[in-house]
Amino acid sequence: MSTSAETAKRTFPGKCPLHYYVTDRKQLAFSGRSLPWALRRAIRWGVDFVQIREKDLDDRSLYDLSVMAVRLAAGTPCRILVNGRADIAVAAGAHGVHLPAAGVPIERLRPWLPRPFIVGASVHSLAEAQRARRKGADYVLLGHVFPTASKAGYGLPLGVEVLRRVCHRAGIPVLALGGITLQNRDSALDAGAAGVAAISLFQSSLDFRVPAGPKSADR
Repeated sequence: MSTSAETAKRTFPGKCPLHYYVTDRKQLAFSGRSLPWALRRAIRWGVDFVQIREKDLDDRSLYDLSVMAVRLAAGTPCRILVNGRADIAVAAGAHGVHLPAAGVPIERLRPWLPRPFIVGASVHSLAEAQRARRKGADYVLLGHVFPTASKAGYGLPLGVEVLRRVCHRAGIPVLALGGITLQNRDSALDAGAAGVAAISLFQSSLDFRVPAGPKSADR
C-alpha cells in the first residue's frame, strides 16, 4: 500500500453509514465458529471498522490477534482498532485504538501516538461525547441505545431520542452501540448516527449483509 493510501486509511472516514464490528470470541464459541472466521467474513462483507475487544487475552495473544486482523484487512478499506491498548495497536500496525470510558485520558495519550492514528471513545451521555471531542477523539460510541441482554445490569437503554440529541450536539461522529439489529438500524441512522456498532449483528447473524447507504468520499 502506498504511503498516501495508508495515510488516508488511518484517518477517520467521511462516508456514511459506517459499520463497526466489535469482536467477542467467547460469544462465537457457543456457535462453534472461530474469531478468524468471523473476521474474514466481516471484512469481506465490507465493515468499515473492526474493534479487537478481547480483554482477557495476555499481551502476546492480543498482539498476535491484532496482527492477524491487520493482515486480513490489508488491501481493503477496513480499519482495525484495538480496545484499550494503544501500545499493542501501534506495535501491531493497527489503524487506531478505542478507549473505554475508564481508559487512559485521550489528551494524555495523543502526544505519544503516530500521526495519523484514529482514537475513539466510549460515552454514555452528551456531556461525555462533547468532552471526548474537546480532548481529541475522532469519534465516539454511544451506548447502550437499545435493550440488550449483555447490558441488563447497566440500567435502562438510552433510546433513540437521547441518541438524536447527542448526534446533533456532540460535534463529532457518533456511532450507536447496544442492541443494534437489522430491524432498528435505520432508526439509529435516522436519528443522526454516523453508523452502528455491534457484536451479534456482525458475527452471529448468519444472513447479515452490509446494507447499502449514501456514501461520500473519505475526508
